[in-house]
Amino acid sequence: MSTQEAVGVGAGDLGRDSWDAVVVGAGTAGCYAAATIADAGYDVVIIERKSPEEAGHIACGDALKGADTFPDAIPKSQLEPAFTNTGVDHGRFEIPQEDTVLEIPVPGELAVVDRWTYGRKVIEGAADAGATFHYDTVVQDVRQTDDGTVTGVDAIRKGTPRTYDAEIVVDGAGALSILQDKADLADSTFDTNVTYSQFCSAYREIVHVDEPVEWSDALVFKPTERAAGYLWYFPRTETEINAGLGFQMTEEPMHLVDDLKRDLRNRAEFQGARVEDKLGAAIPTRRPYDSAVHPGFVAVGDAAGHVNPTTGGGIAGAAYAGTYAAEQAIEAMEQGTVDEDVLWRYNERVMDHFGARYAALDVYNILSTAVDIDELMGLLAAMPGEQIAEALYSGSANLGWGLKIKALLKARGHYGTVWNLYKTKQRADELLSHYEDYPSSPAGFDTWQAERDRLMESVYETTGADPKY
Repeated sequence: MSTQEAVGVGAGDLGRDSWDAVVVGAGTAGCYAAATIADAGYDVVIIERKSPEEAGHIACGDALKGADTFPDAIPKSQLEPAFTNTGVDHGRFEIPQEDTVLEIPVPGELAVVDRWTYGRKVIEGAADAGATFHYDTVVQDVRQTDDGTVTGVDAIRKGTPRTYDAEIVVDGAGALSILQDKADLADSTFDTNVTYSQFCSAYREIVHVDEPVEWSDALVFKPTERAAGYLWYFPRTETEINAGLGFQMTEEPMHLVDDLKRDLRNRAEFQGARVEDKLGAAIPTRRPYDSAVHPGFVAVGDAAGHVNPTTGGGIAGAAYAGTYAAEQAIEAMEQGTVDEDVLWRYNERVMDHFGARYAALDVYNILSTAVDIDELMGLLAAMPGEQIAEALYSGSANLGWGLKIKALLKARGHYGTVWNLYKTKQRADELLSHYEDYPSSPAGFDTWQAERDRLMESVYETTGADPKY
């Protein structure tokens, strides 16, 4: 599309400084939020630091779980040209330490996408809904009243200072968002217990091979030699592979590029491969924010920890988070108040849809930092694939007695780890149950949070891990 089409504004809009809503970041969450607000008849601008040509181009594994449904603001049909492989139906978990490959079924519809094309499509969808885009615009600060209510942002657009005033600001600026560094969020429930170590550093390349890979129907995962990291190979097509590596930032720095290239060299299917489009990024591998609302301000997607902490998947969750936040923002503007009480329902919907599961899954991330990697891989090799899949995507798993006995027989030599995992599962189940009782208003938040923190102390005691939060 042309630059003017991508921006979605006339020249007269470029000097405008007052909007109903300002969305920072033209990613999935930001575009779905803007499309929802614009479709309701409100004036919304998306501020994007990249150029019109580069917008939508981000580092991503390209795998999409939940490809069968998307919110209506940007219809799935508009995104489908970016779906390059809809034949993937399971995960392939390679465990070199055990000379084992686990075929793990993945519930729901899967797809692998061309993330840049997908990024352009969500931008088109938001523009079609009526959202305005300001590219080459970098946020410098957050505007607030004396009582802390967010009223807009200060930015630099192509070297020129710009002020954006708005009734509501949506933070879709990604992991470790600058908006949260600049805003004073101390007098609200907004989660400020966010540290660098709760994120993953990731790097990926797009690799072209001459012959079709034999696993073009699978998402391939492989643990790194060091703890808290994994390699992935996700087939966009039979001959175009998204190859990447991520590691938890609690670990000593890893040479991401070197580790990935070493593994590529050792795989026969990648001999003579051609590499392009190299990118890196930070990804949340933590629980969702306890609260992502503050008067006049909501955070969505990566900026609010809306990512499955065990797989790094976050596209579908970001789409729904953006939509939920926008719907609550609309209700707030209609009521003439942007206080936490009005925005709170957004938190509830996120926790009900996926937040509770992601918080429970984070318990297993915590466990992985405290156990020997070879022990953990040996145990995984002994577990039935269906139960691994259930744990990865639901936050819990149930084993019938027959499967328990079979797993225990295969897990000889790993009984200490088996017991540790069993106790950890109990802690995860307790946490999941607690998140399912997320408070219906800010009034119950402190009590809920105190009980959650007590449950987390039990998690650390059970796993032997250092506190993450």
